[in-house]
Amino acid sequence: IEVNNLFYSVQVKNSVGSPFEKVILDDISFTLQKENVLGIAGESGSGKTTLAKVLAQILQPTSGMLSLNISGDWESRKTKPVQILFQNTGEILNPIRNINDIIDEAIKIRFGKQELESKKRKILDSVNLIEKLWQRKGFELSGGEQQRAALARILSVQPEVLILDEPFSAQDPISQLNLLELLRSINKEYKITMICVSHNLKVLRSLCNDVIVMYKCKIVEK
Repeated sequence: IEVNNLFYSVQVKNSVGSPFEKVILDDISFTLQKENVLGIAGESGSGKTTLAKVLAQILQPTSGMLSLNISGDWESRKTKPVQILFQNTGEILNPIRNINDIIDEAIKIRFGKQELESKKRKILDSVNLIEKLWQRKGFELSGGEQQRAALARILSVQPEVLILDEPFSAQDPISQLNLLELLRSINKEYKITMICVSHNLKVLRSLCNDVIVMYKCKIVEK
């Protein structure tokens, strides 16, 4: 990924109703090498999640350049090369569908029906989701189990870039450590480029090759 002089702004109104341009990302530039892990840190409101959405092409930048050096013909597929795991995974999974069906559907979108069972087992094993949970519905899983199931669904379409938005929030130290090990394993096994958004600099430094720090819409430290 290469980002040069990226800006993102929106039209808002002030207290008297007059419109003005509010800048949310201000002159953002960085590069991320293939299979590396980039951390994005900063306080609430600094622009971290907006940057993640721009990188995932959910939002279009106001100006600047975003270049993705990806392999394969993604235009012919029904999925995107950049996938994002949002903070509230409970709202990502359909609460009344079982995990087995959710993963089957994602694998079929990407690969068709070939080797469905073997691919599913490999993916669910890679996120440490034990087999007895596969037939449970989304609402029947704990927060940590929902997070791993949502991660498995993303891995089922084999993106080239995985963005994680605050994956360590509201976790105790043991859960954080387990997730760290899981993400390291996924990065190595799937050779996937990763971006991790977090308030926790200590966790980011133990996971990432590089960390950028944002403050008031700008990158202030690398």
